[in-house]
Amino acid sequence: MAYVIAFSGKGGTGKTTLAGLTIRYLIEKTGKVVLGVDADSNSCLNLAVGVDVHATIGGIRETALQTIRSGSRPGGLTTEEIFDYQIKQTIVEAAGFDLLVMGRPEGQGCYCAANNIIRKYTDKLADDYSFVVIDNEAGMEHLSRRTSSGVDLMFTVSDATMKGIKTAQRIDDLIKELSLQTGKRFLIINKVKGPDDAVKLKDYAAALGLTVAGVIPDDEKVFNTDLNGRPVVEIPQDAPSVKAFYGILGDVLTL
Repeated sequence: MAYVIAFSGKGGTGKTTLAGLTIRYLIEKTGKVVLGVDADSNSCLNLAVGVDVHATIGGIRETALQTIRSGSRPGGLTTEEIFDYQIKQTIVEAAGFDLLVMGRPEGQGCYCAANNIIRKYTDKLADDYSFVVIDNEAGMEHLSRRTSSGVDLMFTVSDATMKGIKTAQRIDDLIKELSLQTGKRFLIINKVKGPDDAVKLKDYAAALGLTVAGVIPDDEKVFNTDLNGRPVVEIPQDAPSVKAFYGILGDVLTL
């Protein structure tokens, strides 16, 4: 069974960047194929890791339902077999990792069905990988729908604000309230301007009962990489943000 690492937090904190860098870190350190799961309906993880997406769970679900409703079942396949086959077609294979993307659900409906499918198939596919890295939706909706159950390591990412850390506390409280299956839980404070801010924010997080894995400095190299439309996995390893984040992963992961 794979070791599952998930990222949560409000929008704009940089969690997708960190999820992409985690995939790169695991490939570099272990040489094993990683499964990346973009569980955010506003899919961006593929951009972070530099691959194109040809199909999403949300889109495939709608196509499969249309096939089933039409009464046309290829080869007499069951509903379950049709979903299995089409979901497997959505997996993007890249150098060192595979990627599964949720995408948007059908029409203007809720995301529950697509979330249920991606959770189910993440669990099924996990047997084929050593590591799974999940980039969750912004906010706490995915937690209330239990998309993140069965996680070994949960990183909640905050920006360098008191408001962001307070949101992280609410996420932590919701995890406890829903009794989600999470192992270790850590806060990462991202985009920190300087050491004085780092101390202040870490103290505030500790006062709220959060365990801080570390802080990541605000980094012009991250901004420039994104500005130029390059995947974040191309950020140089000597970039301050990458060095700080790799240090955090080295501290909390036993590979």
